Amino acid sequence: MLKQTCVFGRKDDKVMKYENMAITVSELNSYIKDKIADDEFLNNILVKGEISNFKNHYTGHMYFTLKDEKSLIKCIMFKTYAQKLEFMPKDGMKVFVLGGVSVFERDGIYQIYVKAMQEDGVGILYKKFEELKQKLEAKGYFDTNHKKKIPIFPQTIGVLTSQTGSVIKDIINVSTRRNPNVRIRLLPVPVQGQDASIKIAEGIQFMNKHKLADVLILARGGGSLEDLWPFNEEIVANEIYNSEIPIISAVGHETDFTISDFTADLRAPTPSAAAELAVPNIFELKQKIQSYQNRLHISLSKKYEMQKLRYEKCMASQVFKDPYKMLSDKYLVIEKYIKSLEINIQNKKQKEKEKFVKLVAKLDTLSPLKTLTRGYSIIQKDGKIVNTVKDLKTGENINLQLIDGTKEAKIL
Repeated sequence: MLKQTCVFGRKDDKVMKYENMAITVSELNSYIKDKIADDEFLNNILVKGEISNFKNHYTGHMYFTLKDEKSLIKCIMFKTYAQKLEFMPKDGMKVFVLGGVSVFERDGIYQIYVKAMQEDGVGILYKKFEELKQKLEAKGYFDTNHKKKIPIFPQTIGVLTSQTGSVIKDIINVSTRRNPNVRIRLLPVPVQGQDASIKIAEGIQFMNKHKLADVLILARGGGSLEDLWPFNEEIVANEIYNSEIPIISAVGHETDFTISDFTADLRAPTPSAAAELAVPNIFELKQKIQSYQNRLHISLSKKYEMQKLRYEKCMASQVFKDPYKMLSDKYLVIEKYIKSLEINIQNKKQKEKEKFVKLVAKLDTLSPLKTLTRGYSIIQKDGKIVNTVKDLKTGENINLQLIDGTKEAKIL
């Protein structure tokens, strides 16, 4: 054990006497390390806490911090021990670590040198929760297209929860306050403990088999993950998925999520909220209907007034006062159009006639018969008109067409 005594005196602002020289930082850290090493309790200690700042080093060593609500301690797990782990640690995981406390002399910090690690019970349940969630999600249990709509006006609300406690009281109070005529049908089931999941699944089957409700509320109050675990069992998820009756899941508090919440047709943050979602507020509906009636009455009154004004305007029109006058006016217009049409036809006819006379005179001027009257003739050979001497040969017979007929001739 280190012993050190220092006496300081002052004279003219100078140190007067040293009995022993000061120790080094390394010596101090080494001394503390030896002290801790002598403590059997610290050499073999079991600690539980939550992992944070986890680092899986490339060397195979694991570095992390173990913490609770009030404090934290650094931890290291060497490769030799880390290789024996059956799971990969990660931030937020709650674990038990077995090891010894020692001082890292270089940095002057103490830490746990972990030899073994095991998930806390909650961590194991959380792992099972995630595995089942992924399995059911892959099977389509959470798909929105499979979820059924909650009836707008259910007559009977089925409730699966504990017979005692505030949950059923809250559901009854909220439901009857919103609609005094709604019926609450309770099927008592255990909501925690062994075989609770089996009873819950049987309750869902029973309600469906006998068609005892229009909508089911699966409810319980808050609790730990272990308390809520029956609602994370696959047997319950299967019955919720296969239920013909729409199911509202209201398990735990608003921040709690269970497999039942994901599988159900609707999730409510609390049992009271589930009752509000399942039962419409009949008084609000009455007010809304009354509001619609008032709006409809006002709309019909306005429509009636508009139609009345339109009718009066129509009846004041000249058409209704003297309908024959309109017919007379139309007749005058028609006669005007007829006269205009007749004039246009006559003008068109005269123009076409004049055009025809001009074309006939022009055609007559160009007619070959007109030429024949002036002493000319047309020579034809074999039915064709001869235009040049080259087309004629001596001895050939030809036809001469004159003004008064045709004669045959011969070329000499």
